[in-house]
Amino acid sequence: MKSSRRPRTGARLSAARLTAVKVVESHLLALQETPIPMLELCRLVGLSERTLRNAFYEVHGVSPKRWLKAERLRAVHTALSAATGAATVTGVATGFGFYELGRFAGIYKAAFGEAPSATLRARGATDHITGPSDERARPCFHAAQPL
Repeated sequence: MKSSRRPRTGARLSAARLTAVKVVESHLLALQETPIPMLELCRLVGLSERTLRNAFYEVHGVSPKRWLKAERLRAVHTALSAATGAATVTGVATGFGFYELGRFAGIYKAAFGEAPSATLRARGATDHITGPSDERARPCFHAAQPL
């Protein structure tokens, strides 16, 4: 089912929903590799599943799960871009919770226009997997794009 929802930019987004989204974002980022059921997120902010999902659509244009996957993908891209040494795509991807490597590679290429191995090769890896965040390298996920 395709959705044409886009993030709201006007005053129609309530402060309470925006706050709920920010709380859930923080919680999800703190526990990136831990699967968190929607019910737990709903209890965290005191909203129904539908209301929380709608709030995420209003703020980000995607569901909480899709938002988290996009953030993790961005983190992998940043790590691969800054990688040095014996870093591998497998090591970096699994470090951010991507275990289905074929699917990961396809999603990565769709988001960044190149294979993860090409990102790693272009940076000439020689030591660690750390580096500054690259805000320009944000994956773009539309609601109809499968993850």
